[in-house]
Amino acid sequence: MEKQFVVLLNQHRGIVFKICKMYCHDAEDRRDLFQEIVFQLWRAFPTFRQESNVSTWIYRIGMNTAISNFRKETRRQSPIAFSKMEFHIPDLFEEDDGSPETALLYQAIEQLGIVEKAIVLLYLDDKSYEEMASILGISKSNVGVKLSRIKSKLENLVKSLTL
Repeated sequence: MEKQFVVLLNQHRGIVFKICKMYCHDAEDRRDLFQEIVFQLWRAFPTFRQESNVSTWIYRIGMNTAISNFRKETRRQSPIAFSKMEFHIPDLFEEDDGSPETALLYQAIEQLGIVEKAIVLLYLDDKSYEEMASILGISKSNVGVKLSRIKSKLENLVKSLTL
């Protein structure tokens, strides 16, 4: 079971890294959140029935973990080790395209609320409205409304940051 989990995590680690980058500003906090998300995925793995897409399952658990950690704003103890088996998961936190446009977009996104950030992350990851609704637990039409409002808000934020 551990090997299956590691393979699954390595195949979809980009999702976890994106969530961490969206909700944490400093590298140490991102690493802590990454560990917490992996821990929550590990806890939920035995009950994953594969009725939904794996990426949808990872997004749902990852975002719920990130949002609840964000709300609590307290440091957690280091997660308990899964076993003596080492996880070999490459670090994607150091990857950055370095473009000023991307930096400006992330600066604007940082000013959004926690649910708005979740919607932006899913949108940037090319998720359909149906997938977004499933991950976030809201209706498909609500996703469209929220996304439209967020786009306008981001446009205004980017304009204010460039002035």
